[in-house]
Amino acid sequence: MDATNFENTIEEFKRDFVSRLWLTYRREFPILNGSTFTTDCGWGCMLRSGQMMLAQALVCHFLGRDWRWRPEQSTDESSHRMIIKWFGDQPTPESPFSIHRLVSLGTLSGKRAGDWYGPSSVAHLLCQAMERASEDPNNKLNQLAVYVAQDCAVYMQDVENVCCTPDGRRKALILLVPLRLGADKLNPIYAPCLTSLLTLDSCIGVIGGRPRHSLYFVGYQDDKLIHLDPHYCQETVDVEGSEKFPLTSFHCTSPRKMLLSKMDPSCCVGFYFPDKESLTDFMETIQQFVIPNQKIDYPMFLFCEGSGKDLQQGIDVVESLLPSASQFVNHESMEDDLYECEEFELLQ
Repeated sequence: MDATNFENTIEEFKRDFVSRLWLTYRREFPILNGSTFTTDCGWGCMLRSGQMMLAQALVCHFLGRDWRWRPEQSTDESSHRMIIKWFGDQPTPESPFSIHRLVSLGTLSGKRAGDWYGPSSVAHLLCQAMERASEDPNNKLNQLAVYVAQDCAVYMQDVENVCCTPDGRRKALILLVPLRLGADKLNPIYAPCLTSLLTLDSCIGVIGGRPRHSLYFVGYQDDKLIHLDPHYCQETVDVEGSEKFPLTSFHCTSPRKMLLSKMDPSCCVGFYFPDKESLTDFMETIQQFVIPNQKIDYPMFLFCEGSGKDLQQGIDVVESLLPSASQFVNHESMEDDLYECEEFELLQ
C-alpha cells in the first residue's frame, strides 16, 4: 500500500469511527422507576454498550452503512437526530430504547436499577424493547425485528416468524448472538474468528469487554480490539426540548484499543440484514468465519432448521420419561452456579 492509499484508509477509518453513536454514562436524568437513581454511572455500562450496538443497526437501516457524520453539514440530520432520540435518557414513548425503558423491562426478570447486566441479558432486553416499539403501526421501528440466538444456535423457523408480518411484509433483521468463548478467559482459538466477523459489512459490532468493564467493539488492529467506551459520565441531553439539541456528546473522536487476549469470554455479537437475500448470503459464507482452524473444536454459533421451541419440547418429553434426579441435585448450589455464570454479574 502506498503512502497516499494508507492516508486515505486512515482517514476513512476515522470518519467511520466518529460516525458511530457513542452512548455513555449520563447524570441528572429523570429518576429511574422504583429507585432513587438519576445516573447510571458505575453500573450501566453493559446497557450502554448494548444501546450502541443497536444504534449502529438503526443507522445502517435508516441512513445506510456508508453514512458518515459531518458536523459541518446538515445532510440526513433529521434521521440522525431521530435515532438519537430513541435512546434519549427519559421515560417517554418517544425513547423506546432509553435506559429507563431497558431498566423497566429488566424488572420483569428480577433486575433493578443499579444491578449488573450481562451481554445475554442485554440482548434479550433489546429484543423486548424492539417488540414493544414495533407494536405501533405508525412507528418506523415496525420495519425491524430483533432475534436472539438460543445457546449459540439460530433457528431459522423462529427467524421467519419474527421477520414475517401478517400482511406479508418482511422486516429487516437484527441478529444478536450471545457467546461464551472460553471458561475463565478467552480461548485463543476463537480470536481469529472474532476479528474476522468484525470485518463483515453485516456485523454491527460486539458487546463484552473485560471483567468490571463493558465495552463496544467495532474493529481491530493487529492483536487489539478497537472500541467505544461508555465509561465517561456526561450531562444528560434533553433530546425532546429542542429540535437542535447538541450532537457532539453522542460521537467520539478518540478510538481506544484493548488487547484481544484480555477480553472476557462472555460477549454478544450483532448483525444487521436488510432483507432475506442478505441473510441467505451470510449463511452460505459464514462457516469459514465461525469455525476455528482446529477441527476438533466447536463453531462459535450455527444455523439450524426448525424452531427452538420444538427442540425444547423434545427435551421436556425425554426428561419426563427419565427417573427423577432431583434427589441427587443440590438446587441451592445449582442456583449459585447459574448466578455466577451470568456474564458480568457480581462485578463491583
